Amino acid sequence: MEALLLLVLLLVFSSPAAALLSPKGVNTEVQALIVIKNLLKDPHGVLKNWDQNSVDPCSWTMITCSPENLVTSLEAPSQHLSGLLAPSIGNLTNLETVLLQNNNITGPIPEEIGKLANLKTLDLSSNQFYGEIPSSVGHLESLQYLDLSYNNLSGPMPGSLARTYNIVGNPLICDASREQDCYGTAPMPMSYNLNSSQGAQPPARTKGHRFAAAFGATVGCIGFLLLAAGFLFWRRRRRNRQILLDVDEQHIENVSLGNVKRFQFRELQAATDSFNCKNILGKGGFGNVYRGHLPDGTLVAVKRLKDGNAAGGELQFQTEVEMISLALHRNLLRLYGFCMTATERLLVYPYMSNGSVASRLKGKPPLDWTTRKRIAVGAARGLLYLHEQCDPKIIHRDVKAANVLLDDCCEAVVGDFGLAKMLDHRESHVTTAVRGTVGHIAPEYLSTGQSSDKTDVFGFGILLLELVTGQTALEFGKSSNQKGAMLDWVKKMHQEEKLEVLVDKGLQGSYDRIELEEMVQVALLCTQYLPGHRPRMSDVVRMLEGDGLAERWEASQRADDSHKLKLPGLTLGRCYSDLTDDSSLLVQAVELSGTR
Repeated sequence: MEALLLLVLLLVFSSPAAALLSPKGVNTEVQALIVIKNLLKDPHGVLKNWDQNSVDPCSWTMITCSPENLVTSLEAPSQHLSGLLAPSIGNLTNLETVLLQNNNITGPIPEEIGKLANLKTLDLSSNQFYGEIPSSVGHLESLQYLDLSYNNLSGPMPGSLARTYNIVGNPLICDASREQDCYGTAPMPMSYNLNSSQGAQPPARTKGHRFAAAFGATVGCIGFLLLAAGFLFWRRRRRNRQILLDVDEQHIENVSLGNVKRFQFRELQAATDSFNCKNILGKGGFGNVYRGHLPDGTLVAVKRLKDGNAAGGELQFQTEVEMISLALHRNLLRLYGFCMTATERLLVYPYMSNGSVASRLKGKPPLDWTTRKRIAVGAARGLLYLHEQCDPKIIHRDVKAANVLLDDCCEAVVGDFGLAKMLDHRESHVTTAVRGTVGHIAPEYLSTGQSSDKTDVFGFGILLLELVTGQTALEFGKSSNQKGAMLDWVKKMHQEEKLEVLVDKGLQGSYDRIELEEMVQVALLCTQYLPGHRPRMSDVVRMLEGDGLAERWEASQRADDSHKLKLPGLTLGRCYSDLTDDSSLLVQAVELSGTR
């Protein structure tokens, strides 16, 4: 046993990441990044998950690591960061890429950047850096691209820079007469100094010398213009790959990518066997989802959007990338990566081995009652995070069993944020075209287009009924012996104390009858006609865990008695049924999109 333990310790501490541990067992890269975080001002909290107690920083936003868990990339462009760039960046000796452009970072550029022997790309453009460009930057032999444009830098320029460089927009270095010398695609001569004096006038030249000089200058100018055009074209393509843009002549919106991987199309094509139909996991309104195998053996789910270059597909793509990269929670589906080409939009997620709740409710063996209860609580916690712990909060807008996935342990993971909308905490709702799935749409959203967090609460209530009955809302309506909407029937069975009629026959009576009644009551509270009467998701989580349900249910019954409509035979519950009755609306599940 002792020999085995010794062998394990040797394997652990012989890894590259273990070599970074200080004598106190702290990762030196973590230490360096925490110093960087502490000197930066981060008004939007994009670095808030940087934890000084982490074993390694590879799960942090804005950080990319090598397969050996070494930090190779720090990418935080356009994040409204200010403050200073810490010299500790020089301790991240495996860095290959640093992208901090379009922020408000000030102070001098750390001389310690010269320690980054593996650095290939350094972009600090459009900040407030001042002082001289460190001479050590000129000694970075691996540096391929350097952009220090539009800062307040001064002093001489190092004798040698990257293969491609740009320092325009620094008036103390590049005045109007010398701006053409401030960018290029080849190293500058070692002796070149932009701030050198003009010196003595050159001696008089012969006519032949003047002709040769003029001819050489003309050829040089033409060559320079061609190089400059090539550089600008290259840079434009590079930026288009780096940041997803929703381009309009009047508006450009950056998509916040968070810590997600950029895949090449050919990688995903190979992973899915050229998108073989045998690998299809599911189909939706915006495309198919394929099972894929990455070269390292990782199983992934690849969502290939239809009409990837169309406006609708672009909006869907940007929404999903933006939403999922911002929302990080154990009960929310994590975005692993993405791919964007001129004609393709693809999203890469971790593979969920147990599929969706909808598929598992139809599978064999059936989900047991304990698992269904755990799914309900997990999905509720995921929605609670979206509604009350995100800033801005996120409305999912399509909560249903098909959009709740199950991991290896059958833990609920809320997915498919393609219809989600961000909502400022000062706002109460957002008005959009009606989207979602019939049978799960709240009445106020269906009739007015106004969605809120209470719209999701309604959809979650229907999800609870799907977990109880084993049927979707619209499948229920197609049964020959069950007329009307699911919600009406559940209310009727609850009033008649016949809840056992509701339960999925696959459970064969193996369920807790008290928990069944509690889940049905929570579902009915979530699906009340008036949005203001529905609980918040934080209340839903507490009630599912047995806290406060009895009081809330009793209060709702008193309110229901006093708010019945005065029309004969018509109650608030019936109003909803008229909007969603399967016989009058649709006979199969459909996804709504477009204008109302």
